[in-house]
Amino acid sequence: MAIDPVILAPLLGSVVGLVLALTGAGGGILAVPLLVFGLALPMQQAGPIGLLAVGLAAGLGALLGLRSGILRYRAAGLIGLCGILAAPAGVWLAQRIPNLPLTLAFALLLAWTGGRRLWRRRSPPRAAAAAVDRPCRLDPASGRFDWNRRCARVLAGTGVLSGLLSGLLGVGGGFVIIPALGRHSDLPPASVVATSLGVMTLVAFGGVAAAALGGSMVWPLALPFAGGAVAGLLLGRMLAARLAGERLQQGFAVLCLVVAGLLLGRVAVAVI
Repeated sequence: MAIDPVILAPLLGSVVGLVLALTGAGGGILAVPLLVFGLALPMQQAGPIGLLAVGLAAGLGALLGLRSGILRYRAAGLIGLCGILAAPAGVWLAQRIPNLPLTLAFALLLAWTGGRRLWRRRSPPRAAAAAVDRPCRLDPASGRFDWNRRCARVLAGTGVLSGLLSGLLGVGGGFVIIPALGRHSDLPPASVVATSLGVMTLVAFGGVAAAALGGSMVWPLALPFAGGAVAGLLLGRMLAARLAGERLQQGFAVLCLVVAGLLLGRVAVAVI
């Protein structure tokens, strides 16, 4: 007996929120596959719903990070603004690309994300001295970024890329933002995650607005899915201290590769 999609949607959404809380970047990229396989939605409809869920869940996490004083709101604002400006272009492209190549692009992105995480875990850590070359550095006296043109360019470019991918594939962009902040800034990990959640909130709602105006948002499924994501995020925050760690990140990477393989298999079957 098939489960009613309205009942299944919040259950699938809770998985997104849970993974988002535990990894800081993984929930959004799993939202679309869950909607494609669980609710049999095409990519053009799954993407906006995934963005709404990620935006709400990330927004809650960002508010908690802001309250804790670890969210760098100026950096998040710059990245987010560039992402908002770029997201409608991604949504416009998504509505004009057939479902099959869009699914293939998402599967390859998912495989790249999982493979990159596994490779990063196996690679030796970079020397601490490399932090000197990072363009976005915290001022020890004020605790704020020492802003310069190079830093602004890096953050703006990160926003444009995350916005395009968010609009095109329905992902939150955390898999772009977190590595960029980790590579180009000296923010501690907790601050990187909180700042990423702030950016994801802005970028996601930019894409949601563009999708809603374009008429591609399926609200009867989007709202319960997003509600489940928020509930999953709250649960994940309670579990994060016990579960977060290297094994969890490796498990998420393997999950990305498995889901990518399923999507590629779906594409292959459709082609054959």
